[in-house]
Amino acid sequence: MTPELVIFDMDGTLVNSSLTIANAINHVRVKLGFEPMSQAYILKRVNDHTLNPAQTFYHARKFEPHHEQWFSEYYTQHHAEELVLYEGILPLLDKLKSRGIKLAVATNAYRQSTLESLRHLGIYNHFDTIACYDDVTQGKPHPDMLHKILTTLACSASKAHFVGDGSRDEIASKRANIPYTMVDWGFSDYRNAVDSVETLESILLDP
Repeated sequence: MTPELVIFDMDGTLVNSSLTIANAINHVRVKLGFEPMSQAYILKRVNDHTLNPAQTFYHARKFEPHHEQWFSEYYTQHHAEELVLYEGILPLLDKLKSRGIKLAVATNAYRQSTLESLRHLGIYNHFDTIACYDDVTQGKPHPDMLHKILTTLACSASKAHFVGDGSRDEIASKRANIPYTMVDWGFSDYRNAVDSVETLESILLDP
């Protein structure tokens, strides 16, 4: 059944931001006086729901305002040369919109960097609403931002579909009772994940 609403994770699902995320985290680490981590080390852990990311990357109990400031600072200065849409994403968004399907983003990124990224990539206006880490009490894997999106767009969970690339997304979708599809072109390495935008399109637009 074709959903009324499709919710997308951003990093690793819509946007290839692996270089920017690793560099932004290391930018914060250097500001804090820590040595940089390898890109591979960061990307292997960034979607691991069993880890506290503030502890893993910044040796802090929780994210602090200066973490957000420095992270967003790097994003603002470098997104133009480091962020790209995954191939096929823009045509997919266009097709979904043409079918009258509402679109949303649910991301653990901060709002400032999210808006900058989506505007730079030319897809901001495709989305009916956006829920970010700092818009809710708890980010993914908690379902808060998914609930926020459903409420904002007056859509039931059964008529929505969430697309993501990691365990945080999958757990959040289960907690919100929203059907879910995992894709494998981002930061995930799940065996049964969808491996092409064409396959994802066939799932979302299944009559």
